[in-house]
Amino acid sequence: MHFQLLKVFASRLFLLIFVLGGDLAAAAQTVTVDATPAKALAFDPDKALGTSLDILETKQFEAVFSEPVIKASLSAGWGPITYRQNTELTYDAWHWNPDGKWSDESHKSGYFVGNAEPKESLRESFGYRLPHRGTTRSDSGQNEYSRMTDGDPATYWKSNPYLTQKYTGEPDSEHPQWVVIEFGLAQEIDAIQIDWGSPYATRYVVEYWTGRESPLDKPVDGIWAQFPYGTVSGGKGESQVLRLADHPISAKFLRILMSESSSTCDSHGSDDARNCVGYAIREIGAGNFNSLGQFVDLVAHSPDQTQTITQASSVDPWHTSEGMIPFRIQTGFDLFFTSGYTNHLPAMIPIAMIYTTPEDSAAELSYIQKRGYPVSYVEMGEEPDGAYMTPEDYGAFYVQWARALHKVDPKLKLGGPVFTGENDDIKAWPDAEGRTSWMGRFIDYLKAHGSIEDLKFVSFEHYPLDPCNVNWSDLFREPQFERTILNAWREDGVPAGVPLINSESNVSWSLTDPMQSIFSGLWLADSVGAFLTDAGPGAAYYHSPIQPEPLQAGCHAWSTYGNFVAGPNLEIKQYTAQYFASQILNLDWVKHGGGTHELYTASANLHDDAGQELITAYPVKRPDGDWSLLMINKDPSNAHEVKIRFENGGADEGAHFEGTVKSVTFGAAEYVWHSSDGTSHADPDGPPGRGEVQWKDGQSYLLPKASVTVLTGKVKGL
Repeated sequence: MHFQLLKVFASRLFLLIFVLGGDLAAAAQTVTVDATPAKALAFDPDKALGTSLDILETKQFEAVFSEPVIKASLSAGWGPITYRQNTELTYDAWHWNPDGKWSDESHKSGYFVGNAEPKESLRESFGYRLPHRGTTRSDSGQNEYSRMTDGDPATYWKSNPYLTQKYTGEPDSEHPQWVVIEFGLAQEIDAIQIDWGSPYATRYVVEYWTGRESPLDKPVDGIWAQFPYGTVSGGKGESQVLRLADHPISAKFLRILMSESSSTCDSHGSDDARNCVGYAIREIGAGNFNSLGQFVDLVAHSPDQTQTITQASSVDPWHTSEGMIPFRIQTGFDLFFTSGYTNHLPAMIPIAMIYTTPEDSAAELSYIQKRGYPVSYVEMGEEPDGAYMTPEDYGAFYVQWARALHKVDPKLKLGGPVFTGENDDIKAWPDAEGRTSWMGRFIDYLKAHGSIEDLKFVSFEHYPLDPCNVNWSDLFREPQFERTILNAWREDGVPAGVPLINSESNVSWSLTDPMQSIFSGLWLADSVGAFLTDAGPGAAYYHSPIQPEPLQAGCHAWSTYGNFVAGPNLEIKQYTAQYFASQILNLDWVKHGGGTHELYTASANLHDDAGQELITAYPVKRPDGDWSLLMINKDPSNAHEVKIRFENGGADEGAHFEGTVKSVTFGAAEYVWHSSDGTSHADPDGPPGRGEVQWKDGQSYLLPKASVTVLTGKVKGL
């Protein structure tokens, strides 16, 4: 018998044993479905269950858009798609259209605005390096560095002009800009040397961090304390050593907080007002005085990653045509919308807000509308919390960009902030009132500026688990992760009518062995069900990514994101556990193209010794009247027999599945990942077990260990 057929036969035999029951499992538990009509949550899979397409390496680009790869990618069953904008994670400017106009056209430099008029089809787009970068590290910046500690007095960091009074309409003190210096170990500090560029700070404060951990990652675990002589008023911009204290203070982190600018022009001249606002620093030194009274600089100055680390509050998007990064491609919008990846559904698209101009983003939306491409949502920027922006700075961008975009189309649905994958409320350094909630302060900023109506959705990314510390018990935590973060956004003040959108998600932010095991399939099914249950009306969940990626070394073992085990040239060798789980969700649990579904809640009375739910269940009533019950058995060692009960208003009225009930199961019996190196693989590698059950009242069903199961059929009595 052909090996694949043998696997199908064995899977069905295994499923049959489970349906019949026997002594393979303990006495039946109960899954109770609360089918109270008033509690139903309406959703359309063609809006609520999608996937994503991210930045691509040059060598992979053509393969991703080949017909076989597109067909295979779509076979996972996801509906809409979101275009992920990556250049803001690397502190680069994005030319969504290579054709455009520079503010200094004669020198091909300055601020770039893409052409809003469609001409040639846009197939590729690229990021451009920012010469006035003030940050050492980024998501993909091994060759990048801060211009404040590069040792070159001809280069400089400059803050973003759109955070100054000329563009915000608010005093610069309302949007103070800052630079954080991070030493590898605590140093004895009593002096600082700032080589100011133009414009320079006329008023600023030098501070040190009192917490044990990073003020960027743990912003409420310490305070910024001023050095005794760290306050400067009437600064002249000279490069001189400033004594900060009579005696050195041990500090690992320093902050320069700037609140008033000289408004003098930078090296690009006075023709553009953006050159003459904000702050610029050429080099920073910090250290102490030796016994001879000489300043000892403890900062390492180098044009690479060995420099002393700095992080800046913002970066001027000024750049030149010479800064293009050719080896990381953002898909051109014409190719994106016509390739087939959109499933002929409206797509969520981004605008690059943090390192561009309002005019450029408005031109992007104008271009897309002139092409006639359908857009569902517009995400404003990318991961501002990952760039350590304050909520007020992001809010100032949001207000300006929303104004520009709504001039193109008042009906555009704008949203953000596109948070990184955090499991708790995002925190920021306390403001003058002591408030630390990033989202709460952002919402308050929009309200104070009459722009809360411009927030049509709130989006965030979901990568809940540390790649090097994933345990099977983390499966039990996923529903709580979802519930905690979704509740936090509402408690922070997100209006009840504003949908919550998980616009990018996977097990972890970095490759890890469990991303390939059956763990990942169970995680995905539970994550989707838990999110839709708790997110409320209008919610959408986007799983990442749609395309195959090569198998690579990850934490503890070789791994890959997404749906396929692929070779270096994206040749698809196998399907992953997430692929099969995706198909079960999209092709068995719900019906894409069918319209509005109704999501209900369910509970199971089976817990382990730690009180954790071993079985979670998510019932859906589909538009054709069938009920589809998604159940995840998270017990890695035992099958569990369950009875299924339907309640209405808390009362058991005898409703039950009746007649032919279709079943599909995918679990540890159908999929086992074998980790080694580049030859890591799954065996068996699916497919899910499928069958039918002639359901009778009182019927029980055996859920295999470590499995995802969907039962679909008519329910009598509802």
